[in-house]
Amino acid sequence: MQTSGSKPCPCPSFKLREVASMYFTMIAVFLVILVVALQGSAPRGSDFPYKVPLDPQGLLELSWNVSYPEQAVYFQLLVRDLQFGLLFGMSDRGEFENADLAVLWSDGHNSYFGDAWSDAKGQLHMDSQQDYQLLGARRAPEGLYLLFRRAFSTCDPKDYLIEDGTVHLIYGILEKPVHSLQAINISAIHRGLQRVQLLKPNITIPELPSDMKTMEITAPDVVIPSQETTYWCYMAELPDGFPKHHIIMYEPVITAGNEALVHHMEVFQCAAEFDSFPHYNGPCDSKMKPDRLNYCRHVLAAWAMGAQAFYYPEEAGLAFGGPGSSRYLRLEIHYHNPLVFKGRHDSSGIRLYYTATLRRYDAGIMELGLVYTPVMAIPPGEDAFVLTGYCTDKCTRLALPAAGIHIFASQLHTHLAGRKVVTVLSRDGRERQVVNADGHYSPHFQEIRMLKEVVAVFPGDELITTCTYNTEDRSRATVGGFGILEEMCVNYVHYYPQTQLELCKSAVDPGYLHRYFTLVNRFNDEEVCTCPQVSIPQQFFSVPWNTFNRDMLKSLYGFAPISMHCNKSSAVRFPGAWEKQSLPTITERLQEPVPRCPPAPGPQPAVPVPLNLGELRRD
Repeated sequence: MQTSGSKPCPCPSFKLREVASMYFTMIAVFLVILVVALQGSAPRGSDFPYKVPLDPQGLLELSWNVSYPEQAVYFQLLVRDLQFGLLFGMSDRGEFENADLAVLWSDGHNSYFGDAWSDAKGQLHMDSQQDYQLLGARRAPEGLYLLFRRAFSTCDPKDYLIEDGTVHLIYGILEKPVHSLQAINISAIHRGLQRVQLLKPNITIPELPSDMKTMEITAPDVVIPSQETTYWCYMAELPDGFPKHHIIMYEPVITAGNEALVHHMEVFQCAAEFDSFPHYNGPCDSKMKPDRLNYCRHVLAAWAMGAQAFYYPEEAGLAFGGPGSSRYLRLEIHYHNPLVFKGRHDSSGIRLYYTATLRRYDAGIMELGLVYTPVMAIPPGEDAFVLTGYCTDKCTRLALPAAGIHIFASQLHTHLAGRKVVTVLSRDGRERQVVNADGHYSPHFQEIRMLKEVVAVFPGDELITTCTYNTEDRSRATVGGFGILEEMCVNYVHYYPQTQLELCKSAVDPGYLHRYFTLVNRFNDEEVCTCPQVSIPQQFFSVPWNTFNRDMLKSLYGFAPISMHCNKSSAVRFPGAWEKQSLPTITERLQEPVPRCPPAPGPQPAVPVPLNLGELRRD
């Protein structure tokens, strides 16, 4: 591996005939490999079915396909306005330091492609193991297409491990010629990040019924605010007397030209106990937004950049309309406008596909994780603080049918401090399988994700949801709650058949938390007010966060009994004693998956691949 003090790699010169021969050979190899890959991954619609704009202007567009037989991702990068090259890659949370990169650069005459990495200072180095495999490059009227391949796992310590869940993609545009890889100063280039789920599940599309109808829940010609981040809320309603239907799929409707600005969208159904909801069309955080809109929280659909249409299993559909169902829906759109465009009009939203021919099962949505309560808190200055919520065997034994339920999709959710989320199924004290996990979770990337395989949950099973938080940028405790600066730990699981169980969550017993505050008072010079009239958040805010108090809180959450919320859709608990419940006992943990390394290639010199792109422009 090269160090920052090494000399730049020599870039060999090639005659035009040799370059052309190499170029067409690469194209041929690419086509052969791609055909093999696509046969394994059964793409739909096109060879590269997944697509996302990388930059807000749409100058860089990424398409990709996944080959599970090969354990590899095939990338197609469209550069609409090539200047002197670009950087594309992955990092833990979108940083340009310690990143895994594919780099195209030019000195204005000759162009090169190579697999590189950046160190902790952002200095680029050619990777001694070239795992971004260039398969071809071609010019087209719309721009330059780069085609390359990358294995999920390369077992190269400088490479990013591509896993299920969120991947932070990074990009940079070279606007000036550079004479070597090491000459690229990443701090001085135009750059950014995009979040996607690269490893899409390979799921067969169910057959759709002939009586299928569509309904679009879209924004009414909104002028996107000229600020970086906006959450826009719009109220819609179903027709009077709308009978029960099943939603069987949905897909995004994006206004042309706004593909890089519409970041994610959700449609919520309002609570049925209210006869009416006020009409509203405006920012979700506006003081003018009616409070009653906070009761529109039942998720019907959720989409984020890079996602395709969402299909329900052929035996189930999501019920909406009919008795006991609210007519009122709330559309929420997250606009990401970092270039602060002005005057952009948008009518994006979500198109629902539904049928009056009801399927065998109603699909349900169940909340797992932690109750929204301040008794669960995270000290300030933590890099990886863990909180866990439980759906216990007692609750599932009481609330689930004997034949069990089948989880087919999941939406993980935290607020701004969330970094990792995982839900594990446990049976008889042994962890059996991961329901859903995201090791690079971002609260800025919300979507309902289809599971690669349906998870069967039976009475007596336990569902354990663990969230990891980072509060290094905070000076006081972060408590659980609904506010964006408070925290949540939730997995909304989509399953069938629907049951009465809508919420299966926990929180530490409040009495044990009171004992914690008393202990803090006893062993610290600074007094923590535990008076009854002082709220739990205020008590947490007054804790001096030394090592002792941090460790004691971690210990408390690891052994103290819990208060279980085993709730029906009416928000009433199932009958039973739910306070001071013991934590589930886990006797056997799942083994961490071992990355599968591809066969070791022969010796590959750490030199870039020359490309014949012609003389690039000089402004």
